Amino acid sequence: MSVLTHFLQERPLLLLFGVAALGYLLGQLRVVGFSLGVAAVLFAGLFVGAAVRGVELPDFVPQLGLVLFVYTVGLASGPGFFASLRRRGLRENGLALAVITGTLGLTFVLGQWLNLSRPALSGLFAGALTNTPALAATVEALKSAHASPTALAAPVLTYSLAYPLGVLFPLLAVTMAERIFGASYASDLASRANAAFGGAPIINITVLVDRDLPSDAHALRHGDNYAVVFSRLRRGEATSVVRDDTHFLAGDLVTVIGARSDVLAAAEVMGRMTAEHLELDRSTITYRRMFVSNPAVTRRPLRTLGLSDTYSAVITRVRRGDVDLTPDDDFELLLGDRARVVAPMDRVPALERLLGDSARRIAEVDVITFGFGIALGLLVGAISVPLPGGAHFSLGIAGGPLLVGLILGRVGRTGSRVWSQPYGANMTLRQLGVVLFLAGVGLKSGGTLSTTVGQIAPSKVILGGMAITVFSIGATLTVGRRLLKIPLSVLIGTLAGIQTQPAVLAFAVEKTENDLPNVGYATVFPLAMIAKILFAQIVLQWGAGP
Repeated sequence: MSVLTHFLQERPLLLLFGVAALGYLLGQLRVVGFSLGVAAVLFAGLFVGAAVRGVELPDFVPQLGLVLFVYTVGLASGPGFFASLRRRGLRENGLALAVITGTLGLTFVLGQWLNLSRPALSGLFAGALTNTPALAATVEALKSAHASPTALAAPVLTYSLAYPLGVLFPLLAVTMAERIFGASYASDLASRANAAFGGAPIINITVLVDRDLPSDAHALRHGDNYAVVFSRLRRGEATSVVRDDTHFLAGDLVTVIGARSDVLAAAEVMGRMTAEHLELDRSTITYRRMFVSNPAVTRRPLRTLGLSDTYSAVITRVRRGDVDLTPDDDFELLLGDRARVVAPMDRVPALERLLGDSARRIAEVDVITFGFGIALGLLVGAISVPLPGGAHFSLGIAGGPLLVGLILGRVGRTGSRVWSQPYGANMTLRQLGVVLFLAGVGLKSGGTLSTTVGQIAPSKVILGGMAITVFSIGATLTVGRRLLKIPLSVLIGTLAGIQTQPAVLAFAVEKTENDLPNVGYATVFPLAMIAKILFAQIVLQWGAGP
């Protein structure tokens, strides 16, 4: 063991953060408009692992990173995932199952053509689709069958050789997708914001009411073909906050907020749009951005908070992450939201107490619900289901926490306990998880490549892994975009989910500068994970090789 290897192996924290920093530094380099972003941590790990023989992180590090990542993705994506099963989710999951089944057939063909053993072929399948749980299931099945040391090593070697291509090619596909399909990630955000997050690009206008309206403001906010929010009302010289029981009279000026098509439709019903802007008398009425940091008001319909009746206030819009949302009566606030509140000055302190308005609290993690949620996910992942031929199937440390995270994210709260975490805290944990996972896997794979590449014909494995990865990418993007018309931002998230690859998802989110890839990822990830673990066992039992 070299001095450098011994030094780094004795200092795993130095190794971890050194690789992470090197990876982020490399990820900022741009070549012809292409950069790796956070995915460069994986390649930094591969480089260090190959250059410094025998150095790697404890298995606990990438496992912890993977658990943190998939659980936080599940929490954030739970509501959208279950909603998608009632709408377009069947389409994306059908695509995922078709693509993975196609790769299974291609793997059988490659087994005959390349003359790879069944264990090596199973590792190739897992590596080309970058699925570590599938590899773990394969190795465990071989151990249960008392396989020879050579057979046990074969899937690890082929997985390590195929894995880098399984990450690199999807990253290239994400970079080139806009040019290939002539689509824009920015336009996807505008067209899908409402479906994915409950809102759309928001504008506000002033409407001059041209007649006395019989319906109150609450009824008018939800017309037959629009949904808007009323903020301020000027009647004569007085300006006030619009309450649910307000009736508009001829000559009133009303601020209307919502999506462009909605506010224009509301203006036609109420009167006509005017260029006049309603200024607030800050001595009586104000508007404030308040942080939602009180768990008691989250995951409850907005109508139950009594904002209009009790506080004479209205929330005109909610900022969630980088998206503005128009709230309605059924809208549910989440920890970390920033609510724009219009209210009388004397009600502001009470509203601050109601919503919390604490920047510090939205950065904190509820360790009780977070710990219980992950523990439950790990228990679900540990459940083993016997399969024909003596093999066993389990969701593992990736599938179990993701599944539980999706369910708890949809449930939202149990009594006074809120399962979801503040947006900022969730994103921080997710980023930390990605770094731990990529650094650990990169170092381990780099070390395997440096010590075992001479024990197998690498050209066969690389060629086979390339064929599987390119097929899965081409089939996903071509069928998803050309035939199924899936928005490109969602589709590249779907690709990341089919690959079950956090690095591709993280890169896709960076590339699109929106959260839509998470929708596609969370929609197909559970099915893709289960299918690949099961299909890897099918390859091991019935593949064409010896």
